[in-house]
Amino acid sequence: MANADSRPEKIDVGVGVYRDAEGRTPVLRAVKEAERRLWEAQDSKGYLGGAGDKLFPELLKPIVLGPHAADERIAGLQTPGGCGALYLAFQLIRLANPKARVFMGVPTWPNHPPMARGAGLEMVEYPHLDRDTGRVRIDALLNSLAGARPGDVVLLHGCCHNPTGADLTSQEWDQVARVVAERELLPLVDIAYQGLGRGLEEDAYGVRAVLEVCDSALVAQSCDKNFGVYRDRVGCLFVKTRSVETTKTAMAHLLQLAREAWSMPPDHGAAAVRIVLQDEALTADWKAELEEMRQRIATVRERIAGSDERLAFIADQYGMFSMLPLTKEQVVGLRGRHAIYMADSGRFNVVGIADEAIDRFCAAVIEALDGPAAHG
Repeated sequence: MANADSRPEKIDVGVGVYRDAEGRTPVLRAVKEAERRLWEAQDSKGYLGGAGDKLFPELLKPIVLGPHAADERIAGLQTPGGCGALYLAFQLIRLANPKARVFMGVPTWPNHPPMARGAGLEMVEYPHLDRDTGRVRIDALLNSLAGARPGDVVLLHGCCHNPTGADLTSQEWDQVARVVAERELLPLVDIAYQGLGRGLEEDAYGVRAVLEVCDSALVAQSCDKNFGVYRDRVGCLFVKTRSVETTKTAMAHLLQLAREAWSMPPDHGAAAVRIVLQDEALTADWKAELEEMRQRIATVRERIAGSDERLAFIADQYGMFSMLPLTKEQVVGLRGRHAIYMADSGRFNVVGIADEAIDRFCAAVIEALDGPAAHG
């Protein structure tokens, strides 16, 4: 729809990619240098095997898992993006416990429900967002888990919740992790935006809190956003079980599932990430540029939040997404009158806007809020 609109003032905040102050989605400096080195050194495009790049998950472990990186009960497998990791996670759950129910806060990433249903798993939904405050409904989450059975699954966004931007606090993560462990539930943590919220270490707090108290866990990770390699599809699934031997068994099943789904994950993007993480200087440059991206997200959030008190909640959220308190009719009106495109739900990409267009975007949203039929 947005692509068909030729108006030069068009703003498309429906697409979920990071854009800089000029509205570009750049290739990160460290990734560009890693690709150059890869081009110079790579002398074959032969198959790597179903596991893909075996060093890639090992290099990610300290970044994602922190103090749990050396836990031999945790193993990782390269996947085509975070979506591939989630696909394998749901399929593994289907094999291990087909009667497991998946507890899922809504709204959630639109691909979560069909992937769970595609694995034949029953879903139990609860409200994630308090639309009045823009914060997590922690009461709804805990009340929902009170009805969970041992072996049921709870899907949790590791950070930078998509589509709402409303994250659990560190204290709430500790509380949820304890309940999950006490009720013998299986946590599936989807962490696709690490480093774009509170910070690289801070954004991993939830994953690590869960691993601290849970004997079994699944972590679906994506490099697509924090390395800017969207089209290269770079992800990883980490699996923790009660023992090293059980983890080996789970990995054997995952390799077979991966073989059936994609045979081998694409190599280029994961190889570039591996090269970055193998080099101290490139890693430092990546972290510096990631922090620049994070700070831009925070700055744009502050600008939008400061434009009207009804948008103030946006400053208290994290990551690339938030949900405007607009009706579908108001969203459609923004398209027609202002060439501003977003999801019908009001979900928008906070950094889908070039700096020069932020004030115009805010003015149009405020005009819509001042009109009829806004959400209460």
